[in-house]
This record gives sequence, structure tokens and C-alpha cells, in this order.
Amino acid sequence: MEIAKCFGLTLGLSAMAVSAGAAEWHSFVGVRDNTAVESYVSKRPEKRLFRSEIVEREIRRVQGLLTNAKLAWMFGNCFPNTLDTTVHFDGKDDTFVYTGDIHAMWLRDSGAQVWPYVQFANEDPELKQMLAGVLRRQFECINIDPYANAFNPSATGGYWQSDMTDMKPEVYERKWEIDSLCYPIRLAYHYWKVTGDTSVFSAEWLQAVAHILKTFREQQRKEGNGPYKFQRKTERALDTMTNNGWGNPVNPVGLIASAFRPSDDATTFQFLVPSNFFAVSSLRKAAEILEEVNQEEKLAGECRELAGEVEKALKKYAVYKHPKYGKIYAFEVDGFGNRLLMDDANVPSLLAMPYLGDVPADDPIYENTRKFVWSEDNPYFFKGKAGEGIGGPHVGYDMIWPMSIMMKAFTSRDDAEIKECVEMLLATDGGTGFMHESFHKDDAGNYTRAWFAWQNSLFGELILKLVNEGKVELLNSIRTE
Repeated sequence: MEIAKCFGLTLGLSAMAVSAGAAEWHSFVGVRDNTAVESYVSKRPEKRLFRSEIVEREIRRVQGLLTNAKLAWMFGNCFPNTLDTTVHFDGKDDTFVYTGDIHAMWLRDSGAQVWPYVQFANEDPELKQMLAGVLRRQFECINIDPYANAFNPSATGGYWQSDMTDMKPEVYERKWEIDSLCYPIRLAYHYWKVTGDTSVFSAEWLQAVAHILKTFREQQRKEGNGPYKFQRKTERALDTMTNNGWGNPVNPVGLIASAFRPSDDATTFQFLVPSNFFAVSSLRKAAEILEEVNQEEKLAGECRELAGEVEKALKKYAVYKHPKYGKIYAFEVDGFGNRLLMDDANVPSLLAMPYLGDVPADDPIYENTRKFVWSEDNPYFFKGKAGEGIGGPHVGYDMIWPMSIMMKAFTSRDDAEIKECVEMLLATDGGTGFMHESFHKDDAGNYTRAWFAWQNSLFGELILKLVNEGKVELLNSIRTE
């Protein structure tokens, strides 16, 4: 069972509840339906790890605006799921965030899971304190090992300690992924811009930035392969690296090598394009903080210099002239002229780049890329009776990730397209009221990971964004069975 959890392949049943505890009956006061007023069983646990009254108030506000009872129910289940089930806050200055059914803290997942709550931090001092605790824990983790993607609550060791890499007992898994170092910067910048709180930008933050710069430079591979290598005894090819742990060769052209993707799958060509774009925007955010908060002009300059170098290399090596779509961004390249044309649902992805603020939504190359990735010319685009969307090799053929549908909605400027995405998300919950890692293209009841907090929080984030952008009428035009 532990192996299944680590691979993220815990299969759900359509009637499975996400967390323990008796469900409470809850009628949505103010939620109207043109055909009938419905009551749904809330899937929130009675015992919740963290409670924020401002978040509860926001849930009630949004539910009161929605006429689709199922949408209101799912928003109520999903939006607080990270707070309800994964946030372990010590009440002072440290917060450890489970990814869901795996009781470890991914730098990526934790940064994404708590992101939607930052907007409420000024209205809830304890929520603000909890979020600051996430950042402090993330900086601490980076300083323990900037090459690790996931960490234990303490130095307990764990299942992957036998991996052939420089494991530490604090590290749950040591798959080097560029985005693991970007998500904490993204969260820190957002937190700072919303709250103005600079207390988190301590000596530990400065040390973390220094480690990030050092790691990125090492993985530009200008002076050999660098110190990181990884192998695992496994029958799953994407859980280990070729060439004695170094991966496939890259030409040192200025891009940053990423041994693994945000899916925790090994890259084919190690210059992972969406993650390099994410590195550029993250380094510039770090530079702004360093200048304005820490008065660290030299370190800020180094961040900007590296961002400029990677950006220049992306313009030269990441663009491919597709015979059907014109200029598009490749998913992976190696600097030798080889490229992989696909997209994976996990964020950062090619589809999600405007969501992360890495490229404008109206960038012509992105627009072409978007058409490509949401088509059967993308080998990991699947379409069936239950829905359509992007998956990836992490789960395999015919499994669509709701995250890709959400990213299509987040990056869309077409109301009809947004509505279609939300309708599909409502129709593919497998009857559970939650999002999942993936579902089968022909059967939404066949899904992976019944408890995956990132996807749940992201769904809540999407619905809240649409409500706040004045799209309540659009949401209320949706009909569900």
C-alpha cells in the first residue's frame, strides 16, 4: 500500500469520502435551483486541522450566490480541503502541509495548496501566521537540501531512503525538479504583496535564495554534470535516471536541467521548458524582494542576471516551428536540437504558463502552443465519453487530470470555453464531491487518489476567481443532472 501511495496511484471508489469523521447534513441556505432545492451531504470532516472564520464566511458568501446546488456543494467541500485536512500548524511559526494521502510535504504542492488563502490573510491574524509558518518551513527545507522535492515532518527517514542519491533523514524524496524551488518564491512574493509582512525574509530566506542560485547554476551544466545524480531500484522507468543517474546529455546553452517533471516523472530531455519559464519569473520576484526588503543589491543582481540568461536561451532553443500550428513552445529540449512535443497536466505545464504569470495569455507563440496541447497532436491529450483533457505518463493512457481542465479555464478568455470546463469538472467528480488526481476518459468513476488536496484547493480557487470576476451568471447558467 505504501508503494501505491508513493506513486500517487491510490485508486478511489465512487462512494469514498475523503476524510474520516461523520459527515454533517448541510442545506445550502440561499442556494437556489430552478428545478428543486437540493440538499447534499457535506464531505468536510467534523474535526478540522485549521479553521479560519474569514474562509468560512467566504464559502457561505459564494454558496449564496450560486444557483447550481452541486457546484455550491463541491465548492464547499473543495475550497477548504487543504485547511481541513492537511495543515499542521504549531500555533506559532511553523506549518507542515501534507499533500493529502501521502503524509509528506512537497515544496510544490504545499506552495500551491495554501495559495488561494493568502488573499484573506489581512482579515485573519491566525491565518496570516499559519501562512508565514508554511514559508518558514519551506525555506528550512530548501536549506536542508535544495535538490529534494519532498520532506518529512522531522528526521524520520522513510520509504525512499534506499534511493541511490545523497539522502538525508529529513528528506522524503530527492527528485530534483526546478519548480520545487520556484513555488516557495511565488508564495513568498504573493504573501508579501498582500500582507506587507517582511518578517519571513530573515537570514534563513537569504540562505535559501543563495542555495537556489547555486543549484540553478549547477544545473546549467556549464562545468560538468554537477553534484546531483539519482537512481532507484524500480520497474518503473520514469522513477529513475539513465546514464548512471545523470540523465540524458544536455548542451550547456544557458537553460537549467531538471531531472524530473512536476509529476515526479523523469524528464526525457532535461531542459524542461515550462519549468525554465517558471524559474525566470521566480528569480525576478526574488530579486524584487531582495532589493526592497533586504537591501541585498548584489544577490538581487545575480538573480536578475540568471533570469535574463535563461530567458535568452528559451527564446533561442524552446521554440519550434510546427507544420500545423506554427511557432510553438516545446515541452523539453536538450540544446542539441532535439525536442519533445507534448504537454503534461502537472503545473508548471505549457498550458499553465499564463496562470503562473510566466507568459502573457495573448503571446502568439503561447496561443499556438495552447491549440497544440489541447488536441490529439499532443500524445497525452485524451478524449472520451466522460470528458477531455491532458494527462501524462505518471498515471498512463486515457487518464485525464482535472488540473488540466482547470488550467484551460484559468487561461481562457472565452466564456463558453470556461463554462464547458466547469461543466466537465462537475460531471467528473465520480460522485464524491471532490477533485481527483485523474479520471478515465470514458468513466469518471474510475479515478486515482481520492484525497489530493492540491486539486481540491485549485478547484475552489477557480470558482472563487470566476465569482470575483463577475461571472456568477455564467456559473449559474450551468445545469447538472
